[in-house]
Amino acid sequence: MVDFGSTLKALRIQNNITQAQLAQQLGLTKAVISAYETGLHMPSYDVLITIAKIFKVTTDYLLGVEKKQEVDFSGLTEEEITALLNLIKAMKRRTYLYHF
Repeated sequence: MVDFGSTLKALRIQNNITQAQLAQQLGLTKAVISAYETGLHMPSYDVLITIAKIFKVTTDYLLGVEKKQEVDFSGLTEEEITALLNLIKAMKRRTYLYHF
């Protein structure tokens, strides 16, 4: 199963949301979000569903049940992760433009 914490962190960074901002949306503390991302804690079902709604993904995706290609961002800085995600977005836009 995919690490929930890594998936959450990637989605958060991809959407330019800080841990504090996500915590505020969920009614939690930044420390709780950090604990989710580091794998120390898992969210309750209610929080998991709310996270899925915020990022417009399924709970299966968050839990690693739904299979999608993923990139391992471990060892990279937030700036490096953001740069890679921006590159992916640009490539998707380019591919989309060439198909029409």
